[in-house]
Amino acid sequence: MEYTQLGRTGLKVSRLVLGTMNFGPQTEEAESHAIMDAALDAGLNFFDTANVYGWGENKGRTETIIGNWFAKGGGRREKVVIATKVFGGMDGDREPWPNHDRLSAINIRRAVDASLKRLRTDHIDLYQFHHIDRLTPFEEIWQAIDVLVQQGKIVYAGSSNFPGYKIAQANELAGRRGTVGLVSEQCLYNLAERRAEMEVIPAAREYGLGVIPWSPLHGGLLGGVIKKENEGGRRASGRSADALADTAVRAQVQAYEDLLDKHGIEPGEAALAWLLTRPGVTAPIVGPRTQAQLESALRAVELELGDELLTGLDGIFPGPGPSPEAFAW
Repeated sequence: MEYTQLGRTGLKVSRLVLGTMNFGPQTEEAESHAIMDAALDAGLNFFDTANVYGWGENKGRTETIIGNWFAKGGGRREKVVIATKVFGGMDGDREPWPNHDRLSAINIRRAVDASLKRLRTDHIDLYQFHHIDRLTPFEEIWQAIDVLVQQGKIVYAGSSNFPGYKIAQANELAGRRGTVGLVSEQCLYNLAERRAEMEVIPAAREYGLGVIPWSPLHGGLLGGVIKKENEGGRRASGRSADALADTAVRAQVQAYEDLLDKHGIEPGEAALAWLLTRPGVTAPIVGPRTQAQLESALRAVELELGDELLTGLDGIFPGPGPSPEAFAW
């Protein structure tokens, strides 16, 4: 497994991130543990989760599954860079109480202690803001984070789903405070959704943040969905099905699958490999439900995409162009 540094930190992480969103809701604990063992054996040392994963009344379940895996010992915790997130309320379907969500200092303090308990660890390597908080000033957020760093409860802070201007705002204030600030941004980015290239990725690169793309297959749209339908396999559902209902999108996805079929490459592996070629990208997040899906993702790390294929992919899914030149009048 190839390793890189997370942004401007000295932290070395694998070029793929093991996303755990499916652990609990779709993958039972025993299989989740087997996937994590296989990932660690393959050299993946960067695991991502969030306090709300598990969803509904089971929020926190995913962190608990990971914590139980850490408790098995064998150096599991020491070998893993664990990232989790804070923002969403943890009350499930119950009527929420005030101050039990968002990024207020009091919620950050409560949330980090709860995550540490579920994860069965004494520190979180990367503590990420799951969303921007339009009500809480960064002065308050950074004061809370500084305390947690001093207490040894977290090591680094990162963002998720932040626009470029919020990355700049957060790190400019952190710089004035003499603290590290954000070290990573976890954003929606893939072949079919390239708006992050407009401002988010340029801002992340300017401030030295690692970029951790989520949904690299765009909800399955880039995973060979039409081919699977034609072969009688799993049909598109959810966001993918809605997207394919648009004839223009369907034609675009068909062209994508035809191009990769010509080159003898699996669509899902190509989509991941493409992200690994993108400037500024540290490691895309993969969220396997099974060990077979993990093995497919691992093959993508070794896959080299030639210039002709990369040009073809750009032709099918053109990006917005270089910032800011592409947006000049």
